[in-house]
Amino acid sequence: MRFNLATTLTLIRIGLIPVLTICFYLPFTGARIVCAFIFTIAAITDWLDGYLARKLQQTTAFGAFLDPVADKLMVAITLVLIVQAEPSPWLALPSAVIIGREITIASLREWMAEIGQRKHVEVSWIGKVKTTAQMVAIIVLLLAFDVTFIPLSGLGYVALYVSAILTLWSMVNYLRAALPSLIDSEK
Repeated sequence: MRFNLATTLTLIRIGLIPVLTICFYLPFTGARIVCAFIFTIAAITDWLDGYLARKLQQTTAFGAFLDPVADKLMVAITLVLIVQAEPSPWLALPSAVIIGREITIASLREWMAEIGQRKHVEVSWIGKVKTTAQMVAIIVLLLAFDVTFIPLSGLGYVALYVSAILTLWSMVNYLRAALPSLIDSEK
């Protein structure tokens, strides 16, 4: 296993998860702003590591595996933190949709790879838009905890629901692409 700049950025993103979690529970005003900053850095590295891997021709199997894992861990853990801090069905429902979709598509990709059909469920443009919407929603929701003079909470909820809708849309697209393989495997 070879480490390069892109893989290092992905590992940094994973390393930011416990830092964000600890900061989330620190008892000082502005702790959630720090969390939003940490999450923003993680979101930037999510974009940057893929870009650099392609640009510098440093794509590796390990990086291709680790990048989506880092993305899903950061999103799922941060959503759990947000829902735990503000328990509400209005936050829990879209968060559950997002996390549930990630588990479903990761399992689908693994199964499709097992049967040699991985190319049918590769990342699409809607997946990229979905990821961007999730990142924006989470950053806004984190900021809404400490920035109360701007109505960020409502904007964060809207962004989270847009993310959940895009999440479902992309899941349907992936399942539709995999359907012929799913049907053929039953024969």
